[in-house]
Amino acid sequence: MIENPVVRSLMDTAPYSVGEDETLLMAWEVLERSGQRALPVVRTDGCCAGVLDRAELAVACAGDVLSRRRVRDLVRSRRTARIHPEESVSHAAAVMTEEDTDALPVTDGHGQLVGLLTSRDYVAAAAGLHHRAAAAAAAVAERPARVTLPGLPPHPEVGERGIVIP
Repeated sequence: MIENPVVRSLMDTAPYSVGEDETLLMAWEVLERSGQRALPVVRTDGCCAGVLDRAELAVACAGDVLSRRRVRDLVRSRRTARIHPEESVSHAAAVMTEEDTDALPVTDGHGQLVGLLTSRDYVAAAAGLHHRAAAAAAAVAERPARVTLPGLPPHPEVGERGIVIP
């Protein structure tokens, strides 16, 4: 692992995200198709409104009128910790531990979402797998940048999930 790494070196720089006006059903579909465990929520101005995790969204979806309830209903009810891309990874781990969360949105000085740091990223880096996975991902043909909805990510192909281990 790199000595004194910063968040930028580990974060996912192109996480799928959802607008706060989308339905819970759409948010669930994005999580399912993307394979992510956490979904950043972005306001219309591009600023991060919060992050929904898979378990939280599953509970909210159970027995709810999914086509009417909006993502903003979940993220406005709580404060979401954020991290800057130049913060140290150890500081990010401390924030994740203190906030009892597995994912932190990474935002610039204006609150714009620039990435997502998850506990999975941190564990992969500690095991020395992060750089190999990043190199393998860079070797794949360039894909269009991930964008905030509208538009669903494609269904995952077999083998697309997880960390690439050569």
